[in-house]
Amino acid sequence: MRSFIVAGLFSCFWCYVATAQIKKTPNLTDIKFTVEEAPEWSALLKRDSGWFGADGIYTIPFNGIKNRQANTGDSVLFIFSDTMVGEIKENTMMPGYKMIHNSVAILNGHVPLKNQMKFYWDKDAKGNAKSVFIPRTPQTDTADYYWLGDGFVNQALSNAIYIFGYRVHNISTGAFGFKEVGNTLIKIPAGSKPPFKNARQMDTPFFLTDKKGESGSFGAGIYVNTKQAGALHPDGYLYVYGVKGMAKNLIIARVLPEDFENFNKWRYWDGTAWVGDMYAAADVTDGVSNELSVSALPDGRYALVFQLGGMSTTVGMRIGASPRGPFGPVIKLWDCTPDLIEKTFVVYNAKAHPSLSKPGELLISYNINSVEFIKDLMVHPNLYRPRFIRVEFQ
Repeated sequence: MRSFIVAGLFSCFWCYVATAQIKKTPNLTDIKFTVEEAPEWSALLKRDSGWFGADGIYTIPFNGIKNRQANTGDSVLFIFSDTMVGEIKENTMMPGYKMIHNSVAILNGHVPLKNQMKFYWDKDAKGNAKSVFIPRTPQTDTADYYWLGDGFVNQALSNAIYIFGYRVHNISTGAFGFKEVGNTLIKIPAGSKPPFKNARQMDTPFFLTDKKGESGSFGAGIYVNTKQAGALHPDGYLYVYGVKGMAKNLIIARVLPEDFENFNKWRYWDGTAWVGDMYAAADVTDGVSNELSVSALPDGRYALVFQLGGMSTTVGMRIGASPRGPFGPVIKLWDCTPDLIEKTFVVYNAKAHPSLSKPGELLISYNINSVEFIKDLMVHPNLYRPRFIRVEFQ
């Protein structure tokens, strides 16, 4: 009898060891899922009057609960970068259309109903559309404008909304004709209404150029790993993701929510430990996009979602063991080729929207644009807007 007890204890010991090893090193390669279009969400952003197109989409639930779970009643702030405002009639843009550099929208609830969503932008003295956020920090140049990074509601700092603002200006050289020149934070007091005239802006040190001459910036994605935000395995930190260099390397910072504005308290993952030197941040993985997301999966792993290589037809995912990795190989979620009905169309910046996702799934957006922008918009006026897919995990 004793031998059976000993054998049983020995067996249980190795079961414990095996379980510990699995917990320590989860499978970063395989996951079962199904994927399909989410046409109701794509249709939500197909508009013919006023706001009729944009990229740079991020979603911020006003109650701060990034992981939806039972979060079904609150409204959601959508933020966009370059935005088209005007009228579409008979499938073409009417004269008077205008591009502004950012806009916002508010969806009442979490259901994609057009009559529950309202778009906002600012206006100048003549009533013409202008961007909601215009750079006004000490380091701003008169030619700078904002594209927007990710944002969140900081429940530790009076429920203020923080949004990363990338200072950008146009240049005459290079492949794209623009260049990021600085990184800022936009702080919106709780209860503020669009176009957020009372927002405060602050320069940050989070735009960097390393010894190799490669530049990078933080704010491409935020994972709020707190109990208050509904995180599944909270450790109390905010994880802020950046992208660096032509290889689209992922770099990671973290900070406690209450220290978010104290930049000296930010720490950076160097591959082994969290350190105070931003320039020591390790290239955790590569091939991501300048906008991305990290989301908790139901089984305790994490999904890094991005457009493969920044601009391609593949919506990709890497599975992470934790919010700071390690991350596994690329898993191809979706082929965007059918959306490229013209050779001039491009796809970029996929990311997930956990606060809009049902339990067990991720709602993911990707952007469509054109290298012959106005020419193609005249023929396809609704091309320039996010499309959505739905990934359900088995």
